[in-house]
Amino acid sequence: MAQVIITINYREYPISCDNGQEIQIMKLGRLLDEKAKSLTSALGHINENQLLAMVGLLLADELSELKKTVSSAPAPAASLPPAATPPAAQASSTPTPASPASAAATSEQNTHSPISEEELSSLDAELAQNINSLNEAIKSVALQLKSV
Repeated sequence: MAQVIITINYREYPISCDNGQEIQIMKLGRLLDEKAKSLTSALGHINENQLLAMVGLLLADELSELKKTVSSAPAPAASLPPAATPPAAQASSTPTPASPASAAATSEQNTHSPISEEELSSLDAELAQNINSLNEAIKSVALQLKSV
């Protein structure tokens, strides 16, 4: 087991993780720190527990919006011809969890993109719009909390 220290809103947290996952944990820690600093800059000092809960809610909201975007996008596997489906996927319809290393290797091997440039541009524009909406929602929540 490896251990890294992440900093969220100027406070350090020691985190244990699997060997090889240190960089990913540090990246995720920076993401949490960015969200926390965004909230504290809008609201001023916030109780640490409330701040971490709000950061979690913001990330959960972003994840929810991204899931909506992905679920409304055409399924990439449906556009692949049957011969292009990997043999492992043909053998079993039950998904199995993949390690981050195997997921990265799989994505590097799959160079065929079933999404057209037009669809990708549309998704990029929609994602940018969602990010702007989330930023506005953060500001709105921050103002509401500030008035409480």
